[in-house]
Amino acid sequence: MARTGRADDILATFTRYVAERGYDATNFSDIAGELGLSKGTIVHHFGTKDRLLAALHESYMRRRLAEAALIRDRLATPTQQLAGLLYAFVLYQVVDREATVAFQREVVRLADHEAMAEGRRMRAEYLDLVRGVLSAGIAAGEFRACDVDVRSLLIFGSAQWAWTWFDPAGPVSAEQVGAQLVELVLSGLLTRRTRLNGLTDVDGRVVRAVRQSIADATGS
Repeated sequence: MARTGRADDILATFTRYVAERGYDATNFSDIAGELGLSKGTIVHHFGTKDRLLAALHESYMRRRLAEAALIRDRLATPTQQLAGLLYAFVLYQVVDREATVAFQREVVRLADHEAMAEGRRMRAEYLDLVRGVLSAGIAAGEFRACDVDVRSLLIFGSAQWAWTWFDPAGPVSAEQVGAQLVELVLSGLLTRRTRLNGLTDVDGRVVRAVRQSIADATGS
């Protein structure tokens, strides 16, 4: 959906409210009041509240897909690529905090609503990318044989609830949490543990590639 600057403001404000309050407690009146516009203007741009949530979902997944493709293409091996994606899962709690919290706290609501079809398609595409990395790692002898579908869902599940406990201002950085996630996941996958060497370095090449991919995908 092509959006005007005003529509972008509406979506950004809606995203912040959903992150702070949840979908049910977010309403057009508060958004309109904050932005100094009528509820009719919001309806003009997005139609319904469900459609606004769908726009949040789609814009979020569009960013994640662009970044994931760059991470995969810029890192040489499936082991490095998976490590990069794992770091990204946690870094989103910092670099795109409001949208990540809004997306994750309402993900169940996105399951089967008709308005969310495009977002679900993009989520499936992202999951396929992760499964492709896992399959490539098995084929290359880097990863042990495993149920790729189940393993990919376990990986996503481990990151899904980070919004409930990760504190961006806390004593442990997103990179440090990411390094622990990398060690946890890859320790159970790698055929040779030595391949883990360097991947948990929070200042290492993988983290730098992830940060650059996020910056390049968003144009920041």
